[in-house]
Amino acid sequence: MRHFGLVGRSLSHSFSQMYFTQKFYSLGLVEHEYQLFELASIGELPALLAAHPALVGLNVTVPYKESVVPYLDELAPSASRVGAVNVIECRPEGILRGHNTDVVGFRESLRTFFPRREGARALVLGAGGAAKAVGVALQDLDIPYWQVTRDSLAAGLTYDEITPQLLAAHHLIINATPVGTYPHNDECPRLPYAALTDHHYLYDLVYNPAETLFMRKGEEAGAQTKNGFEMLCLQAEAAWDIWQKHL
Repeated sequence: MRHFGLVGRSLSHSFSQMYFTQKFYSLGLVEHEYQLFELASIGELPALLAAHPALVGLNVTVPYKESVVPYLDELAPSASRVGAVNVIECRPEGILRGHNTDVVGFRESLRTFFPRREGARALVLGAGGAAKAVGVALQDLDIPYWQVTRDSLAAGLTYDEITPQLLAAHHLIINATPVGTYPHNDECPRLPYAALTDHHYLYDLVYNPAETLFMRKGEEAGAQTKNGFEMLCLQAEAAWDIWQKHL
């Protein structure tokens, strides 16, 4: 058997196992298996790797995209640029190489959703590994942005500083936090949603539920919305391209 998997803290919301299991079936890869590995802390990763010597690759999700880095032997340029890892390549020689496919996944998904226009600006909600990948993708697309966090000492803005006037100047809003993820469907980032208009585009990296409260509030104001499922698929395919070199 060739083993793959997802590392995270709480994985009941994840579609990754279903996605790759279906992929293996469609490709006739009967000796391939994708598992979910819930870790109480990233310090459990070495024991996991020792217990599963047939691992070819791992996906990494919240909250370990940044804290996993010290446990890896090397970083691909994509991961070095972001400072976060969502894909681990387990090389045959025992080398663990970290990659980031969230950048390409988000960038290519955003291209089909947000129409480029003169003076376009964005707000990125969150400060974790996913938010960092979003920031790099926006840089690639030459879209200026502010990062929004709860930390008044961090660079960027706090949620208290998001005024209707600020929203009027930033038509693209990206939720790169896990807020609103199943089973917390009744939660959403704290924004002045009444200030949204049909000129706004709300992208939620959350994909379970398919429509988050963040998206629903945007739709009620006439905004265009999109969830993170397409990004999930695109980053997963990029991960598969990395892993299959060792099959």
